[in-house]
Amino acid sequence: MINLESLEAEAKKIIPTGGFGYISGGSEDNWTLAMNRKAFQHRQIAPKALSDIEKPELDTKVFGIDLKTPVMMAPAAAQGLSHSKGETDTAKGIAAVGGLMAQSTYSSTSIADTAAAAPDAPQFFQLYMSKDWDFNEYLLDEAKKANVKAIILTVDGYRESDIINNFAFPLPMANLASYSDGDGKGKGIAEIYASAAQKIGPDDVRRIKEYSGLPVIVKGVQTPEDAIRAITAGAEGIYVSNHGGRQLNGGPASFDVLEVVAKAVNGRVPIIFDSGIRRGSDVFKALASGADLVAFARPVLYGLALGGAEGVQSVFEHIDNELEIIMQLAGAKTIADVKKTNLLNIKY
Repeated sequence: MINLESLEAEAKKIIPTGGFGYISGGSEDNWTLAMNRKAFQHRQIAPKALSDIEKPELDTKVFGIDLKTPVMMAPAAAQGLSHSKGETDTAKGIAAVGGLMAQSTYSSTSIADTAAAAPDAPQFFQLYMSKDWDFNEYLLDEAKKANVKAIILTVDGYRESDIINNFAFPLPMANLASYSDGDGKGKGIAEIYASAAQKIGPDDVRRIKEYSGLPVIVKGVQTPEDAIRAITAGAEGIYVSNHGGRQLNGGPASFDVLEVVAKAVNGRVPIIFDSGIRRGSDVFKALASGADLVAFARPVLYGLALGGAEGVQSVFEHIDNELEIIMQLAGAKTIADVKKTNLLNIKY
């Protein structure tokens, strides 16, 4: 593996067109998706010589969980599109590096099976709130039984590539199948998401937290106001993300809003960041801008397609190795040191 960007072209040869479009595409004309990558050029890392660092340490502790890496798996639906073992192999690969996985409501494998694939590794569960509260309760009950550590509350959007490819999910969605006769197989994106709740507010954060007894992390925060609103509602984590450019096209790159959101949060709760992560330097910059954990998904799904659990493990090992090199060059021995680093803002 030369770099994570190179995996996309190789994975495209393996994943069927509709599935690849679903994984790789963003909303509308992909403008925000592209800006997510460009935004990392807006801040720079100052090199530090004579820092006397031989082996940087990637260990960190977030949400009371000890982790070997600050990089986690962002929630991503239908991983069976990439590999026959889907989320179970993803879970195994992440567990091998001591990382954290977030699994989706629309997973190819059930909450229980995904958790059982890596029984000693921490996992979060991403809840797409349904208009059917009984289904929400069912999912939360399953998550609790699977010993997930937190609930990520999120929503999603519309992608033209799915329409162009006439994409319908070719595989069952295990959590839907276990709850009702319909399993999601053969349904288009619009049909699947039509059942999801579009009206989500602070009361939903409180309701999910009270019912589940688990920490609730609000995903999709892009403004200080939303961060404060979520914390006031009882959220125990803020997830700065534009869902990899898959929701509101024309919105800002997530990295460009991370620092201002982090200042508003002011250390009251942990912050997860995703959208556009492809390099160890991206991880470094996100941590230095206020994130406590940094997440990504597309490169992991490409690694899954190319090598199953070992492919996933290799993706995490590669980005961790890049992060170690950046830390050494930037004079940061630990993740705590990275978070104290002042980035440069030089306009070219």
